[in-house]
Amino acid sequence: MLESTIIIDGRDHLLGRLASIVAKELLAGQKVVIVRCEDMVVSGSIVRNRVKYAQFRKKRMNTNPGKGPYHFKSPARMVWRTIRGMVHQKTARGQDALARLSTFEGIPHPYDKKKRVVVPAALRILRLKSIREHTVLGDLASSVGWKHQELVKTLEDKRRVNAAAFYEQKKADAALRAKAEAAAESDLAKVNEVLAASGY
Repeated sequence: MLESTIIIDGRDHLLGRLASIVAKELLAGQKVVIVRCEDMVVSGSIVRNRVKYAQFRKKRMNTNPGKGPYHFKSPARMVWRTIRGMVHQKTARGQDALARLSTFEGIPHPYDKKKRVVVPAALRILRLKSIREHTVLGDLASSVGWKHQELVKTLEDKRRVNAAAFYEQKKADAALRAKAEAAAESDLAKVNEVLAASGY
């Protein structure tokens, strides 16, 4: 059964493993939103990945480079392009699947107030040996020209402060509700006794 929208927190997930899982969900008709793409990781050192990305950026159309291929600098678009290569996007089915995908740096509104999930099969801590090096996608993007890493960090710090305040308020409300229910429990019992006595 398909859920309305799955919101995945991309932090500390391996890019390729998460992309392949998300691609299958998209092709099955599921809507997917990936947030915090700048915190996703790729195996290998930053030096190795910078060299590989430099080679990738050299690939262009010989006669008119303006016609592509396009090499994105922002982490969210890097993730989007990786998934695009897994859904066979030159077919109508692939285009429909891609339309069901959204990727973001940070956690923008309204997803900051919604439940987010992780994908254990793609988590770095479970899938990559601790002795192996890894590269954070935000650092790689920043090294190839992405200019908004500090801005995203600032916005995320603000979001965390707001989220902590929201959570404390939620706990206080839950405690008040529990207290009110406990206080009303004896009154409800009396009402039930009266109703039972009167035949209801």
